[in-house]
Amino acid sequence: MTELVLVRKADGIGWITLNNAAKRNAITLAMWDTMAAAVTDFMRDDAVRLVVMNGAGGRSFAAGADIGEMERMRAEGRAAEYTARATAARAVLDTLEKPLIAMIQGHCIGGGLALALRADLRVASEDSVFGVPAAKLGIAYATWSLERLTALVGPGFAKEMLFTGTNYPAEVAFARGLLNRVVPAAELEDAVMDYARIIARNAPLSMRAAKITIDQVSGDPALRDPARIAALSQACAESEDLKEGQAAFREKRRPVFRGQ
Repeated sequence: MTELVLVRKADGIGWITLNNAAKRNAITLAMWDTMAAAVTDFMRDDAVRLVVMNGAGGRSFAAGADIGEMERMRAEGRAAEYTARATAARAVLDTLEKPLIAMIQGHCIGGGLALALRADLRVASEDSVFGVPAAKLGIAYATWSLERLTALVGPGFAKEMLFTGTNYPAEVAFARGLLNRVVPAAELEDAVMDYARIIARNAPLSMRAAKITIDQVSGDPALRDPARIAALSQACAESEDLKEGQAAFREKRRPVFRGQ
């Protein structure tokens, strides 16, 4: 049986590939579980400097949740179990303190877009399509996803997306701030690898501090933790990586950071 999520590590990058191409990479609960386990492993592995997630097949990043599984569990009276399990897995993804890139080609719809919104950077091919069909299914899009979507595209366009259920091409998504870059499909992997190589060379503690601080200052003010932000800054100031960065600057060479 084909694994529905492929996980690997190479050159400082942790890869998560949705591998349910026959269903346009619709996400099952088992896939959520595997993604959560992969993120936990990547967090513990200092050799992994960043994570890239993508969809197999070239037709879809992810077309949302597996509706068949959702309907079956609802019919079995297990709707609460479905929600709790998926929510728990998504919460694990949100604990990732390393940069996360979504490499998007094809459909990025509904729950697939919600997954992409959890990334720090989104790079898409020109043939990608983005949308939230919640109003066409009679469901409410999750609050966290709406917070992130609204922060990126603004309330007006977020409402348009949700009210109409329209699918938008990559060029519109980029113009609205949903994407960092749009490239031809043939150049997508190279563009992501360019990002990844730059990131992998930089200081892990600095990137961790940046990610957590930006997420806090751009999120709910009530959830901000000034003490944690100060501790992250202090960890950078006391790190061996700071000494290495300063030495490399003086010696006009590329620094070798160890996350210490």
